[in-house]
Amino acid sequence: MSRTILVTGGGTGIGRAIARHFADRNDNVIVTGRRRGPIDELAAETGVRPLVCDHTDPEALLTLVAELPEHVDVLINNAGGNIVFDADGKTDLASYARDFRANLDANLVSAALTARALDDRLAPGGAVVHIGSIAADQGADSYGASKAGLATWNVSLADALGPRDITANVVSPGYIADTEFFRDQLSDERRATLIAATATGRPGSPADVAGAVAFLASPAARHITGQVINVNGGALKTR
Repeated sequence: MSRTILVTGGGTGIGRAIARHFADRNDNVIVTGRRRGPIDELAAETGVRPLVCDHTDPEALLTLVAELPEHVDVLINNAGGNIVFDADGKTDLASYARDFRANLDANLVSAALTARALDDRLAPGGAVVHIGSIAADQGADSYGASKAGLATWNVSLADALGPRDITANVVSPGYIADTEFFRDQLSDERRATLIAATATGRPGSPADVAGAVAFLASPAARHITGQVINVNGGALKTR
């Protein structure tokens, strides 16, 4: 049976791969993004429904919710990124505070606001999946802090949604190639270092992350909640 899937920040990279995965399985996929162009392009290719939304803006979220179906089966909080890559390079205290808060808003507050806005739309038997980052464990200043906060906040969300038969988990990627994340600022040396840190000897792909998300949203994962699933080729190992 077709499900309704909402993918935030789904116009490029990981979000685009996730949206394609569910669209290929004939789910009703809604994709949001701040830029109209990428989500319209994806819609033309796959038939997903594109909606412009800034998930850090409560008013924009209320407008989005009014456009959504009565029930959403799967919410994938993918919107975000390292805002510092787009900063103006100023290092004074006020600028540091601005950029730090921007990363918290983009990666943590956006997910919390979206889950709250959709709370009465989330269907029993459904799932919430957030896209985290290896930076939550390995550090990356405010970006790492925002992703660590996302994983911690998700523990409370899992407790809140569990009695309603809704799971909540985090997929935490390592280095993923073929995305806009690094804004073409990643040097060849840094890329080689990131790949060398893996056990698999290769970068991850958006499809690798989409596969993990699909599993957590599937019937096979109904007893998995409040967890962080690492997709990093062994760059961060756990036991």
